[in-house]
Amino acid sequence: MITDKAKHRYRVLAFWEKHGLEATTEAFRVKRRTLFDWKKRFNEGGRKPEALNERSKAPRTRRKRIWSIETISEIKRLRTEHPNLGKEKLYPELKEFCSSRSILCPKPKTIGRLIADLGGLRMFPQKVSHFGKVKKANRQRVLRKPKDFKVEYAGHLVALDTIEKFVYGMRRYTITFEDIYTRFSFAWGTSSHASLAAKEFFNVCVKIFPYPIVYVLTDNGSEFKKHFNEELNRLYLVHFHTYPRTPKMNAHVERFNKTIQEEYIDYHLYELIDTKTFNLNLMDWLIWYNTKRVHYAFKNKYSPVQYMIYLENNPQECKSGWPHTLHCKWCAKLFIIASGISNKQNGVFAQFSLRKEVKHGKVE
Repeated sequence: MITDKAKHRYRVLAFWEKHGLEATTEAFRVKRRTLFDWKKRFNEGGRKPEALNERSKAPRTRRKRIWSIETISEIKRLRTEHPNLGKEKLYPELKEFCSSRSILCPKPKTIGRLIADLGGLRMFPQKVSHFGKVKKANRQRVLRKPKDFKVEYAGHLVALDTIEKFVYGMRRYTITFEDIYTRFSFAWGTSSHASLAAKEFFNVCVKIFPYPIVYVLTDNGSEFKKHFNEELNRLYLVHFHTYPRTPKMNAHVERFNKTIQEEYIDYHLYELIDTKTFNLNLMDWLIWYNTKRVHYAFKNKYSPVQYMIYLENNPQECKSGWPHTLHCKWCAKLFIIASGISNKQNGVFAQFSLRKEVKHGKVE
C-alpha cells in the first residue's frame, strides 16, 4: 500500500532528477539531508514507491515490566473469576494478597497495563446452539453519547425508553419519548416488544414534535435495533446508545418513566389489556402533562409547551421547518390539534397534513 506521503516524496524525487537539487529544495522547502535520505531508501527498496512509506518510530527495544510470578498469577486468577472487574476494583484484593506475602503491589494504572500486556484477559459468556456448538461472541460496536455532550436547543437530543408491565400474566409495554431541552414528552402503549413497534412509535413522534431532531439516545434494548435503527439511518439521524446497565446515562427519560407510572399507568394498569383503549385515554393525560403541568426543570413555572412559548422571546427563526413564523405558538397549537385528531379505530394518531396547513397559514 502506497500512502499519500510516499506519493508526495516520489514526486519530489522525480522533480529532483529533472530540475536539480537547488530547485527542489527551494520549491518544496525540503532539507538536503532529507532528500538524500529519501533517495537512499528509494534505491534500497528497488526504486519502488512503497519504500518511501513512513517507518514506525517506536523503539526497537522496550523496557519490560518486571513483576513477581505470584503477582501476575493472582491477576490472572482474579480476572478469570471476575471477567468484568476493572483495575480499580482489582486493586484492593491484589493489595491484600501482596501484603500477606510481603511483596510489592502494583498501582491501579500498572494493573491495567499488565492486563493489556497479558492480552486483555477478557472472557465473554459463551452461548451454545441447539446443535451443541459454542457460538462465537458477536458484540457489535455502537456509538456512545460523548461525556461532554451538551443539549443546546430543542430537538438537539431526544431520548426513548420502554416500560414493561405484567397484566394478568401478559406482558404489555409503554414506549416513552422525551425531548431533553423542552421536556416535551410522549408515550404509547403496545403489546409488541419488536423493533418494528418502536419504529412506528418514533415516526409518530417525528410528526407530533414540532422541531427537527438531530440526535437520538436509547438504551441497548432489542426494540431499538434492526427496524428502528434502519429508520434512523433513513432519516439521517445519529443514534447514541447508553452503556450497558447504566440507566443514569438516560436519566431524563427514566425520570419521565417514573412520573408517567406514578401519575397515570399505575391507576390505569388494566386498560393495558386493550392497548387501543389505553392509548386513547393516555392522550388526554399527555395533553395535560405537556400544556399545563409545570416542570421542575423550569423551576415549576412552565409546562413543556409553555416553555416553548417562553422561548418566543428569543428572536430566532422557526426551528420546526416552517420559516417566517413564531415557532412556539405553532408548536403549542400543533400539539393540541394533533392530539385531538386521535384515530378512534386504532388508538394512535392519524396521519397529519398539518405541516402543509401551517406552512400555508391555514391553521388558525
